[in-house]
Amino acid sequence: MYDPLRAKTKVVLLTGTAFLFGVGIAGSLGWTAASHAMPAVSEAPQVSADAVRPAQDLSDAFINLADAVTPAVVRIESRRTVTRTSQQQQVPDAFRRFFDIPEGQEPQPPQGAISGGSGFVVSEDGYILTNNHVVEGADEVRVYFPDRRYFDAEVIGTDPFTDVAVIKVSAGEPLPYMSFGNSNGLRVGEWVLAIGNPGFGASTQLDFTVTAGIVSARGRGLQLLQRDLFQNPEFGPEQSRWAIEDFIQTDAVINPGNSGGPMVNLQGQVVGINSAIASTTGVYQGYGFAIPINLARRVMEDLIEYGNVRRPRIGVSIQDVAAEDAAVYDLPSVSGVLVQTVDPEGPSAGQLQSEDVIVALDGNLVGYVAELQAKIAERRPGDRVEVTVYRDGRPIDVTIRLDEAPIAAQPTLTASRETLAAERLGIRVESIDADLAEATGLEVGSGVVLTEVARGSAAARRNVDAFRGMRLVGINDQTIATPEDVRSTLEGVDTGEVVSLQFEDAAGDRRVVNVRMP
Repeated sequence: MYDPLRAKTKVVLLTGTAFLFGVGIAGSLGWTAASHAMPAVSEAPQVSADAVRPAQDLSDAFINLADAVTPAVVRIESRRTVTRTSQQQQVPDAFRRFFDIPEGQEPQPPQGAISGGSGFVVSEDGYILTNNHVVEGADEVRVYFPDRRYFDAEVIGTDPFTDVAVIKVSAGEPLPYMSFGNSNGLRVGEWVLAIGNPGFGASTQLDFTVTAGIVSARGRGLQLLQRDLFQNPEFGPEQSRWAIEDFIQTDAVINPGNSGGPMVNLQGQVVGINSAIASTTGVYQGYGFAIPINLARRVMEDLIEYGNVRRPRIGVSIQDVAAEDAAVYDLPSVSGVLVQTVDPEGPSAGQLQSEDVIVALDGNLVGYVAELQAKIAERRPGDRVEVTVYRDGRPIDVTIRLDEAPIAAQPTLTASRETLAAERLGIRVESIDADLAEATGLEVGSGVVLTEVARGSAAARRNVDAFRGMRLVGINDQTIATPEDVRSTLEGVDTGEVVSLQFEDAAGDRRVVNVRMP
């Protein structure tokens, strides 16, 4: 009689015997060599917390600072219209006729060049400080926030003489903002953080780059702004002398894209605007420079109130004191500013004279030209200042009423022109004819193909260029068959609305990309 339990027991015994026999064979062949034992890993601190407490406290301070200030640091993208003269975009032969390009030549139509930098919010209603060179000449400025929101910005004013600019966004709600410190109180050796939000393109963002360092020096006159103004036909040699360069030097890393970001002290207050690097390679080599926030704040106030800077002047030509000057004029130290000439029509006429040595302003010592220029620039035309000078080997005080520097350049308004919605979005399409069909693999007369995406446009930022050569078959669920369909559909899209573009390749596979209408 068949016993199921006995049968099952027999199967188990046979299976176990076979397993042991197999293990024995495998062992003899070396298949079951013993594995390495897992090492015992220790997680115990090897240095006591008390031994590294000062360093840990500083690390915690940096963490707290970064958490506190980065919500107010923004990425800025600026779009400028430029004409391509070099590094021109390659255009497939099948597309050349749409640009009236003879074969073998490259197109040079105006293009949207996009550049960027950083900035930081200074008020809850959306005012933002940045560098002039980040937004100068921009047709469009867009600001990206940490929460991935972005807003188009209005340029309130720019000042090439200090490299400071003010822009503004309207978010419809209070924004996180930063507080100002006192850059005049900075000391060499003091810890600072340099913060940027550079981002390199829409798909790769280096958000919130935080670097630490110390104040390496103060009062660096690099002549960067003066050189740029000198070479600019709008200003030239006469106007370039009004450049104010009194940079804070730091060893905190500042790289391209960090321009316009804040330099903060250990209290989280802004003490400078990251502006420049000294480099032979174009990237950081140990020398970073920032605009003192006291100067930037004064410039900001004028840009908001007047749209341009009302720059005060003392009315003298000056140079730094050298050791030889200190000996000739019996100075107590090799420090101060030597007056060369006095403008007979300026505010110092009758008060200062050639070969006076300015050593203090309102009781605060002045050691070099850039420092005096920056201190004067923090005042307003009409302010009275007390100037201490060495004359005939002894100090004397004189009071001078500042007047306004005759800077001719005023803000330039760019004339606006009406643009088609497709041009604003940055796309160009054409009907599919025999040449395009051969180049793309699509059928003749089967609709429209994307032939161009303007560099720096809203479409380019969403990588629509990847769909060049594909059919555009739909916009916002509207079927597209002709270029006129594209124009009429996009003309009905308001600024700020999201446009859904549907593309189809030669194999019939579809892609969708969403772009916000600028």
